[in-house]
Amino acid sequence: MTKGTPSAGKRNSHTHTVCRRCGKRSLHKQTLECASCGYPSAKMRHYNWALKTHRRRGEGTGRMRYLKSIPRRAKNAFREGTTPAARTKHIKK
Repeated sequence: MTKGTPSAGKRNSHTHTVCRRCGKRSLHKQTLECASCGYPSAKMRHYNWALKTHRRRGEGTGRMRYLKSIPRRAKNAFREGTTPAARTKHIKK
C-alpha cells in the first residue's frame, strides 16, 4: 500500500475535535490538548514567530461588547443618567 490515491479512502478517522475555548477543530482527542490555543492550559498558546495569529486573536477581532462604546462615552466624560445642558445658538454681530 502506497501513500497515494488507494490509501486516501482509508483515512477517515479524526484525531482532533472542536475546542471549547477557541472553537477551532484543534483539540487532540487523546491528549485533550488544543493545538491552537493550548487548552486546558490557563494561558493562551502564542509564539512570537507566528505574527498572523496575533492579528487573528487580538483585540478588535471579536464583538467588543464593552470596548466598542468607550470612545463615544468618553466624549461625555462617562456621564450617565442625566440630560445635557441646553445648547444656545451663537449669534454673530
